[in-house]
Amino acid sequence: MFESVEAFYRPASVREALQMLQRGKGSARIVAGCTDVVVEGGPTVRFLIDITRAGLNYIRRRGANWAIGATTTMADLTESNEIRALAGGLLSQAAATCGSLQIRNMATVGGNMANGSPAADLAAPLLTLDATAVIADASGRHRMPLAHYLVLSRTRALANSLLVEVTFPDPPSAAHCGWSFQKFGRTALDVSVVNVAAGLQLDTHRRVKWARIALGAVAPAPVRMPVAEALMRGRKFDRALLAEVCASVVREVHPIGDLRASAEYRMELSRVLTGRALEECAARAGCSL
Repeated sequence: MFESVEAFYRPASVREALQMLQRGKGSARIVAGCTDVVVEGGPTVRFLIDITRAGLNYIRRRGANWAIGATTTMADLTESNEIRALAGGLLSQAAATCGSLQIRNMATVGGNMANGSPAADLAAPLLTLDATAVIADASGRHRMPLAHYLVLSRTRALANSLLVEVTFPDPPSAAHCGWSFQKFGRTALDVSVVNVAAGLQLDTHRRVKWARIALGAVAPAPVRMPVAEALMRGRKFDRALLAEVCASVVREVHPIGDLRASAEYRMELSRVLTGRALEECAARAGCSL
């Protein structure tokens, strides 16, 4: 696990954490809940830097935007009245599927993103919310689309940086608007074989005003489905459109086969879960099929 670890640090600020990370010269690892890092371990890890006291546990509204600090736990999201009220409770529902209660008490938002897993429970919901990653390094703080951060998170490009928070604009909450998160795992506590987050708004004639669809565990990183989203806009939401959109999603995904599922099975799950998510969105928007 961590047989090579020589020291454990607990900095009191982001600046101090970054200084320690640079001094580690590639042998230091940022930790918080440790639910992912403990599983991976590795002989190259010599120093652990615990950022749970660096002031990054918060859920804040900033004007028309929301910010969630990197060490905010999954349990914090499930228990927050503010998060439960956003986007039909999309983020709190996704956080509630993240392993056991004990895991949710430890696992953090930042860890879920920084680990770089394509099956990360919060990634697809945050992508549908147009989230941005805020990272800090020696030159200051920088913002990048979360989709871009998720691609870079397991590369050396961000080795000397720290994810500080995730931000997103106030989600649409107008009439006839609905959101959904769907997850399929081998067990209730397992990671996703496939997960889907979606949102849409309908007009009074059941036409789609906008749609957002994102999937996890179907590509090297969680991904939005822009082609499928564009396909829906301005069209009446019915069974025919739903089938067309699900077929489009299957064409867009590029899953792998592994011990949890074959690539073909993941493609079929992408179709099924996208359909379920959009049906639930429509039902919440007042348009049951």
